Amino acid sequence: MSSRLPPLNALRAFEAAARHLSFRRAAEELFVTPAAISHQIKGLEDYLGVPLFHRLNKSLLLTEAGQAALPTLREGFERLAEAVELMRADSPSRFLTVSVAPSFASKWLVPRLERFRQSVPGIDIRIDATSRCVDFIRDRVDLGIRYGAGDYPGLHSDCLRDDEIVPVCNPALLTGGHPLQQPVDLRYHTLLHIDDPVITGGGWPDWSMWLISAGVDGVDGSRGPRFSQASMAIQAAVEGHGVALVGAVLVEDDLAAGRLVNPFCLRAPVKFCYYLVCPPAAVQRQAVAAFREWLLAEVDASAAAPLLAADD
Repeated sequence: MSSRLPPLNALRAFEAAARHLSFRRAAEELFVTPAAISHQIKGLEDYLGVPLFHRLNKSLLLTEAGQAALPTLREGFERLAEAVELMRADSPSRFLTVSVAPSFASKWLVPRLERFRQSVPGIDIRIDATSRCVDFIRDRVDLGIRYGAGDYPGLHSDCLRDDEIVPVCNPALLTGGHPLQQPVDLRYHTLLHIDDPVITGGGWPDWSMWLISAGVDGVDGSRGPRFSQASMAIQAAVEGHGVALVGAVLVEDDLAAGRLVNPFCLRAPVKFCYYLVCPPAAVQRQAVAAFREWLLAEVDASAAAPLLAADD
């Protein structure tokens, strides 16, 4: 059987190029040059004796042969990835790499990691703080924690926490010349914005939308500084630089410690949740299973704590 198969690298190059319909994007995914992708695919076409792409002036189209092969080939690589995970399942490793959205990593996960080390000694967590989608095999990532709508095809996923949006500020803003007591008082305070495309691209309400839903007139919801990460907007609020509109999960520790307060009782649910994701075969690995069990328990414990408003 193996003698009848073309080189695996050529098949991988074709699968990536066919999925993206781009040699350049396939090259970026596989960390090679576009010329290398083109060479691999030309060799594959020569081996098979059929063209796989129509090479147009500025685009690629799959031939009938390419279209017919792509779904099965993609499934084959997914099965190979699962097989690799099964081989890794019994190999001892003291490292577990977790890919985490940066703000969730810094505001929620990292403060709790010492409890994992104490409960599961012998496993060291490696945190990869990134919002990009990772390739679990290529990037050697064991688990991912993502904020989204739950669309993770081909992956095992656990919904960790639903979320809601809340305004938060330093307690000092509740007193002074213009005390923040009701939403209309926001006209006297700086609004802190989050410009994270992962959040804002998924229906996350901005200040203008929140003010409309709260029935507030006379407040310019577009003014104020903007931050590419929610954690930076939260820190600006902790420092007393203004009022941030953020996910409740990210500020639950700051609220509990009194570094921040929720000045109003207005809260709005959002459609995004936090998910723990990994390849299905990875769930069988002892280290992955231990982290998953610990994380779900931590999530349940934190969800049970009340989210206090300023007047609670």
